[in-house]
Amino acid sequence: MLDQGAPPRQRTPQAAGLGARLLRRKPVERLVAEGGQGEGGALRRSLGLWQLTMISIGATLGTGIFVVLGEAVPKAGPAVTLSFVIAGLTALFSALSYAELAGTIPVSGSSYSYAYATMGELIAWICGWCLVLEYGVSVAAVAVGWGEYLNELLDGTIGVTIPDALSAPPGDGGVFNLPALIVVLLAMAFLLGGARESARANTVMVVVKIAALVLFCAIGVQGFRSGNYEHFMPLGMAGVSAAGATLFFSYIGFDAASTAGEEAKNAQRDLPRAIMLSLVIVTALYVLVAAVAVGARPWQHFNDSEAALAQIMREVTGQSFWGTLLAFCAVIAIASVVLTVLYGQTRILFAMSRDGLVPKVFGRVHPRTGTPRANTVIVSLFCGVLAAAIPLGQLADATSIGTLFAFALVNIAVVVLRRTRPDMPRTFRVPLSPVFPALGFAFCVWMMGSLSTVTWVVFGGWMAVGLVFYFVYGHRRSRLATPES
Repeated sequence: MLDQGAPPRQRTPQAAGLGARLLRRKPVERLVAEGGQGEGGALRRSLGLWQLTMISIGATLGTGIFVVLGEAVPKAGPAVTLSFVIAGLTALFSALSYAELAGTIPVSGSSYSYAYATMGELIAWICGWCLVLEYGVSVAAVAVGWGEYLNELLDGTIGVTIPDALSAPPGDGGVFNLPALIVVLLAMAFLLGGARESARANTVMVVVKIAALVLFCAIGVQGFRSGNYEHFMPLGMAGVSAAGATLFFSYIGFDAASTAGEEAKNAQRDLPRAIMLSLVIVTALYVLVAAVAVGARPWQHFNDSEAALAQIMREVTGQSFWGTLLAFCAVIAIASVVLTVLYGQTRILFAMSRDGLVPKVFGRVHPRTGTPRANTVIVSLFCGVLAAAIPLGQLADATSIGTLFAFALVNIAVVVLRRTRPDMPRTFRVPLSPVFPALGFAFCVWMMGSLSTVTWVVFGGWMAVGLVFYFVYGHRRSRLATPES
C-alpha cells in the first residue's frame, strides 16, 4: 500500500507530457551564463564594434550584387531596384527585432537561442534547422558565384579559364565545381586560426569590396541610358516580389553578427549597433549599384549572368582592364561572404550542441585557438561539396526560404519576451512594438509566398528530415530533458 503521509512525487522532465516537453524553455539567465562554454574549452571574447560591423557587412555585401543580380534582373526588369528596397525593408523590420534580442540575449545561437528562451524547444529546433539551411546553403551559393568571377579574372589576366566540367555543377553544364570547393576550404583555413585572425582578414576584404563597388558606380554611370528604364516593371508586381524574395538571400549579414555574441567584448552594447549600421550601409550600396547596372545594360541582356558587373565594366569602357580589375575585387569580396557566413554556421551548431540537440563534436573547443575546430571542418566539407554539386539558382531560393522563416520567428520572439520578461534590461528596444515586429512577420510571410513551388517542396522535405532527427536524437538528448538540468 502507498504511504498516505508520504510527500507527492516530483515529476521529472521525462515524466512530463509530450506537449510540455516540446514547449520547455531555456531560461535567459542560463543561456547567458553558459555563453562561450564548450566541450573542453571556451570561446574567446576578442571582437569589438568595428569587427562586428565588418562581420555583418562581410556576410552581406557582395552576395546580392556580385552573384545574384543576374538571377534577379530577368524576374523584375529595371524594377530590380525596387526589389532591393522591398527586401531591405523586410530585413529592416526583422533587424530591429534581432537588435533587441541580441542586446538582451547575447549568445552564439542567434534566432535559435531567442526561440528557445521564448517559444520552447520544438520551435527552437525548427528555427535552428532553418538556420542550418540558411547558412550552409548560403555558403554554397556564394561559392558558386566566386568561381564565375575567378574565371573572369583568369581570362582577363592569362587568357585561360577553368573548363566548364570543373567550374560548373551538374545541371549547369559541368561535372564538379572545383573553384567553389576551393574557396570554402580557404575560408575554413582562416576560421581554424581563430576568431580575431578571421575578423582581421575579413576587414581587409570588406574594404576591398566597398572600393570595388564604388569604382563600378563611377565607371558604370558613364554608360547610363535612361531608355533602359522606360519599361520599369515589365513583369508586374509579381516579378518584383519574386526578385525580392530571391534577393532577400542577400540580407543575412546582420544575422551573422548576432552569432558572434559569445566572442564580442561588449555584446549587449555593440551587437545592436553593428546590426543596424551594417544593414543601412549594405542596403544603400545595393540599391545604388543595381540602379547603375540596369541603367548601363538593358535588363533583357542579363541572362542569369553570375559575373554581370565585370561584363558591364568591360562593355562601358571597351577595355578588358576594368572588368578584370572588378573581377579581382569580386574574388576577394565574395570570399569574405563565404568566410563570415561559414563562421555563423559553426557558431549556431556550437550553441545547439551545447544544448544537446546535435552531437557533442560540434561543441568541442580547441584549447589553443579557442575555436570549435572539428565543427568548422565538418561544416566546411559539407558546404564545399554542396557548392560543387548544385546550381546557384536552386541554392539561392532555398537559402531565402530558410532565412525568411527564421526571421519570422524572431519577430514573434521579441514580442513574446516583452510580454513574459518585461523587466529585463534591454540595450535596444524595437520602436512601436508590436507594430514593427508584426510588419516584419507579415513581410516575411509575403515574400515566402513569392517563392516557387519547387522551393517549397525542398523546404518541406528539409523540415521533415529535421523533425525526424529531432525526435530520434535531439528530443531525447536535450540537456533540459535530464533531471539535473
